[in-house]
Amino acid sequence: MTRAIRRLSDHRDAASFAARARRRRFAFFQQLLQTVPKPVRILDVGGTPEYWQEVGFVGTPGVEITLLNLKPLSILTEGLSAVVGDATHVPFVRERGFDVVFSNSVIEHLGDWEQQRRMAEEVQRAGPRYFVQTPNYHFPIEPHFVFVGFHWLPAAMRIWLVQRFDLGWSRRRPNAAEARRFVQSIRLLRKQELLELFPGADLYEEKVLGMVKSFAVYRGWRHDIADA
Repeated sequence: MTRAIRRLSDHRDAASFAARARRRRFAFFQQLLQTVPKPVRILDVGGTPEYWQEVGFVGTPGVEITLLNLKPLSILTEGLSAVVGDATHVPFVRERGFDVVFSNSVIEHLGDWEQQRRMAEEVQRAGPRYFVQTPNYHFPIEPHFVFVGFHWLPAAMRIWLVQRFDLGWSRRRPNAAEARRFVQSIRLLRKQELLELFPGADLYEEKVLGMVKSFAVYRGWRHDIADA
C-alpha cells in the first residue's frame, strides 16, 4: 500500500489515476441520468468544457449543459453554454428550469463552512435532482497538491511549502499573502459534514486501496436505479 501511495503522489500517475476515477464516477452519474426523460437541462456549478469532453458527453442528443463560473467562458461546442455567476447565489435558476444540478470537485474550493453551506443550499434549490462530488478529507493524498498528508499539516507549514515548491497541480507562490490565500481557499470535507450540508442525500463512495478517496451526494433520482 505504501508503494502505491508513493506512485499516486507522482504528478503523472496522479493525473492518469484522476482521469480513470472521473470516468468511473461519471459512469454512475450517467446511470442516474438515464432515468430522466429528455430533453434534459443540466446546470454544472463550476464546470469546464474540458471535463465534459473528457468524459465523452459533449453533443449528446437531448442534453443541454450550462456551465456556471465566476469568470466568462468562451464556448463553441454544441450542447454547452456558459453563464457568469456565484455558486453561493444563483438568482436565475428558477427561470432556466434546470432538471439536474451537477458539481465536480468545487465545493471544497469555497474556503470555509459558511460558503460551503450557502452553495449546498443553492444546489438543492436550483433543481429537483443533484449530484455533487468532493474529495474526502480522510484520504491521505491531498488531491490538489498531490502530497501525502498535506491537508493534515498546520496551516503555517502548508503555506511554507506552497511558497517554495510546485506541488501537484499547483505552481509555487513565493508571495506569502498569495500563498496563504490559496491554502485557505481549500477546505476538504468529512463524510458527516457533507451529509449535514445535504440532508437526506444518498452517498456514493469512490474507493482506492480500500480507502474512500471521494464522495458524491445525490438526491431526486429513482431509487431502484441508484441502489442497483
